[in-house]
Amino acid sequence: MNDQRSAAEPAAAAVAVPEVVTALEGAGRSWADRRAALAPIALVVAGGLSVQFGSAVAALLMPKAGALGVVTLRLVAAALILLVICRPKLRGHSRADWGTVLAFGVAMGGMNTLFYLALDRIPLGIAVTLEVLGPLALSVFASRRLINVLWAGLALVGVVLLGGGGFDRLDPVGAAFALAAGAMWAAYIVFSARTGRRFPQADGLALAMVVAAVLSLPLGVIESGAKLTVPSTVALGAAVAVLSSVLPYTLELMALRRLPAPTFAVMMSLEPAIAAGAGFLILDQALSTTDALAIALVIGASIGAVRSRSGRAPRREA
Repeated sequence: MNDQRSAAEPAAAAVAVPEVVTALEGAGRSWADRRAALAPIALVVAGGLSVQFGSAVAALLMPKAGALGVVTLRLVAAALILLVICRPKLRGHSRADWGTVLAFGVAMGGMNTLFYLALDRIPLGIAVTLEVLGPLALSVFASRRLINVLWAGLALVGVVLLGGGGFDRLDPVGAAFALAAGAMWAAYIVFSARTGRRFPQADGLALAMVVAAVLSLPLGVIESGAKLTVPSTVALGAAVAVLSSVLPYTLELMALRRLPAPTFAVMMSLEPAIAAGAGFLILDQALSTTDALAIALVIGASIGAVRSRSGRAPRREA
């Protein structure tokens, strides 16, 4: 009897004091809001883990198929998988829609090709650290705030440390490929967001992947030829396609529907750390103390840019 009374008291209090109900509902909404805010962040992190460990597997495949051959296997396999899964409609799209998909595909193909050419010459963690400067620059230009210029300067210090006073230590051509891949990565972020708004589900991604695959196919055939038809190589290429293209690009497209492109861009700062871990675990690529410090500076600069941007969000009036 006492148990029943004690159980009834909170309900009675809630009826007598409407503020209690309001507070409980507010707490529920607050938790739901936090969970909704964290969801796109979790998608980005999951995508980063997938793409960087996929890149490590791709590095193991390069001696068999070459850098351009791996890109071709990855993009062609990813395009076929996405076409089967998404079955995108070809009718009912405007000229602007197709222009966006074409630009997205070109950015995707360029980003992958340049990155794998860099990966063939410099360690994975360093390649991604240089590449991530593209998204960081996008965030700085989009925010137009002095504090983000300072964060960009901190990232530049990290890049100078990576160069060790001269990028010849890294292979200057590899470093140039990584920086160019970063520029294409910034374009990829912009057009991925636009494609996600214009096409349902992952239809736009599937069509853009076909564009990227068609662009990469001649390069891969010229470099690798019959090597691309070896069953074991094809199987590894398909695994790289899933890990480095299908899964992460789908997750990123979903995240970009709920995150501003500049915020997403600087969240990519986590990828150098993920790449360094993947390089160490799979490729046995240990980093020097200076390299680790340089990567930490780039990551810290990007996190600072995220925090300064989030601080601009207007407060809701009570």
